[in-house]
Amino acid sequence: MTHRVFPSRLLQLLIVCLAISFSSASYAQDAVKTQAPANPTPVKASTKNKETTAANKAKADQRKALGLSLLVSLANEARNFADQKLRARTLSRIADALWEPDPEQGRTLFRKAWDAADAADQESARRVEEDRKRQEGENPKGGGYTLVSGPDLRGEVLRLAAKRDRALGEEFLDKLTEARKQEAADAANAASANPLDTSAAVRQRLRLANQLLETDVERAIQFADPALGAISMDALDFLSSLRNKNPAAADQRFARMLAVADTDVKSDANVVSILSSYLFTPHLFITFSPDGGQNSSSMNQHTPPPEVAPDLRAAFFRTSAGILLRPLPPKEQDHSTSGFQGKFLVIKRLLPLFEQYAPKVIADQLRGEMSVLGQGVEQDVRDMDDEYPLQRGITPDRKAEDVEKSLLDRIDHARTSEERDALYMQLATRTAQRGDLRARDFTEKIEDSELRKKVQPYVDMELALSAVAKKDVEKSLFLVSKGDLSQIQKVWLLTQTAKAMPAADHEKALDLVADATAEARRIDVSDPDRPRALVAVADALAVLERPRAWELMLEVAKASNSAEAYTGEDGLVTMRLQTKNMTSVHSSTVDEFNLRSIFRPLAQENANQAVEIARSFEREAPRANALIAVARALLAEKTN
Repeated sequence: MTHRVFPSRLLQLLIVCLAISFSSASYAQDAVKTQAPANPTPVKASTKNKETTAANKAKADQRKALGLSLLVSLANEARNFADQKLRARTLSRIADALWEPDPEQGRTLFRKAWDAADAADQESARRVEEDRKRQEGENPKGGGYTLVSGPDLRGEVLRLAAKRDRALGEEFLDKLTEARKQEAADAANAASANPLDTSAAVRQRLRLANQLLETDVERAIQFADPALGAISMDALDFLSSLRNKNPAAADQRFARMLAVADTDVKSDANVVSILSSYLFTPHLFITFSPDGGQNSSSMNQHTPPPEVAPDLRAAFFRTSAGILLRPLPPKEQDHSTSGFQGKFLVIKRLLPLFEQYAPKVIADQLRGEMSVLGQGVEQDVRDMDDEYPLQRGITPDRKAEDVEKSLLDRIDHARTSEERDALYMQLATRTAQRGDLRARDFTEKIEDSELRKKVQPYVDMELALSAVAKKDVEKSLFLVSKGDLSQIQKVWLLTQTAKAMPAADHEKALDLVADATAEARRIDVSDPDRPRALVAVADALAVLERPRAWELMLEVAKASNSAEAYTGEDGLVTMRLQTKNMTSVHSSTVDEFNLRSIFRPLAQENANQAVEIARSFEREAPRANALIAVARALLAEKTN
């Protein structure tokens, strides 16, 4: 059965808009049929201006009516989408776009979007929890996990709805009452669980609380509290954000966490390291694994250390010292997340803070503990760099040239080729972040060919990101020619460089777009990167030569129909470096890969043609994203 969503108010608006358009067209035809007099009376300029304004308004009303009809039709279709994630996103975005002309219909669609988002989030949480348990079974000695969470769909819907209607946002939060009870129980038990991990349900709760901080601090606190009884990176990240809004409330909850850590026999060195973030490195977390590996997480933009009361800082050092000075069990019985070597590194990292802020007797005790631990740790762990990244956020960053000199000195004194390769890798990646092409030379000096093959693409993409940011055309072209980049990365670099070219180099810019087109067409037809790459090319042509952009959109639609995983959004450029001791993954959003970016200007130029192309996308996700982009462009137009 087909469900219609035409409310009377919206239907009336459509009818009125279309009637105005048809009346204007009829008026124009009648005017043509009427013969002008032989000696016409001069028409006043004001009359002509009024006629022009009326015609423009009629045209704008007609285009807005088209935008509204697209959204209403898509809403009917989206209610039957099998993919709950797609249904939630599509309905919530339509509701947001429809809100001004018809808030009642927008409210109805937001509620349907919430239901779909709730179902999708629960399924995502279930999968993450299953993955966590699987990895825990494979790693019984403890340590961190690599978990990939799905999108926080309830958060997306809530953010859009609360922006439009605060009462509606409250309604959605109330719908989570039963879920809160379960999450609170999870949080109550989490203090004895792995502090490096957070259940999917608690993680989603804290994400929503972070979003609420923007508009309703008290509600955010109430919503987050059930998840703040346990120590986790997510919880402390929220407290750091809360402190910007309500320092007293954040400090009170941090003090409560310190009390939890102090009494929990399973608190270990990583708990101390995580807690230190709140006072000294907000939003930046450094933890260590039993084998001496280091993991860093930046959940939000790193901010300066807060000014807290001396009593709270003293409580942190007192609690932390008590945990770090606890005797460790034999290695075979040690199930802590940090282990013997991780504990050594946590003390080494935090010792400068203890020496600066804690009583001398505590600092001396920790220095002695580190000395004892150092006798049992491996040499490379004991000699781990005292600068970056071990001391990241703790001590001031040194000048790039000083760090480079230090690394080169250590390379000269390296005892093994493996140690030397690790230092060259660190030197190459750090140099690449600054956009220095010498990073490629340092990479070439890595003796292990397998490691070198992993480092080179990472370094080249770092250099490409820097070149685009600085609009360095020469360096970009060098990396296109010599860099070890994937096809989608080359397309991105070529199109970005083409748009950065000066007007005098228009033909050269078009040549780069032609190279990007050829590169895109080399991508396999079933790979979603193929339509993404072609969209980026069309986006560049929309700037450089609009007619060719229209032509290429037919190929974009064809490529989309052949790539099952393509959605028309979530475009990214990703670089990944994984070795036996570390994993580093960085992703940057690229709007030019997304259909929204290209359909906006096309719809403004020729709405009917843009609609025709959007409807040629056979799969639900790209078609929905394209149609919403067209509709938004039409509704956003101003009447002259």
